Amino acid sequence: MSSQTDPQSTPPPAPPGPQRIAIDMPKELQAVYANVALISHTPVEVVLDFAQILPRMVRGSLQARVIMTPMHAKLLQMALAQNLQNYERQFGEIRLPTQSHPLVESFFRFTGSNPDEGEKE
Repeated sequence: MSSQTDPQSTPPPAPPGPQRIAIDMPKELQAVYANVALISHTPVEVVLDFAQILPRMVRGSLQARVIMTPMHAKLLQMALAQNLQNYERQFGEIRLPTQSHPLVESFFRFTGSNPDEGEKE
C-alpha cells in the first residue's frame, strides 16, 4: 500500500479567521470626561480609577472605575500604544510638558491616594 493521499479527497478545512464581536451599547450609557487616572493593583487585578478635576477646584470627583486582569491591562496598554501611534501619524506628535512645567506638578502630585476617602455629600 502507498501512503499517498487521494487527490480527489477533500482538503482539511481552513482554520477560522478572527471573529467579530458585537458589543451592545445601552441607550442610557453616559460618556464621562476624565483628566486624571489613578492606577493601583493587586496580584490578580489592575484597578483604573478615572477622575475629573476642574480648574480652581480643590477636589476632584471619581467618574468611573474599571477593574481588569493584569493580562487585559497589558492588552489595553498595547492597544493604547497602537492607537496613539496612529493618532500621531495622522495629527502629529503629542508633546508632553517638561518636568518643571506647572501642569506636571499639579497633575502628578496627589495628597490622597484613595478616591473613596474624604467627605461624603
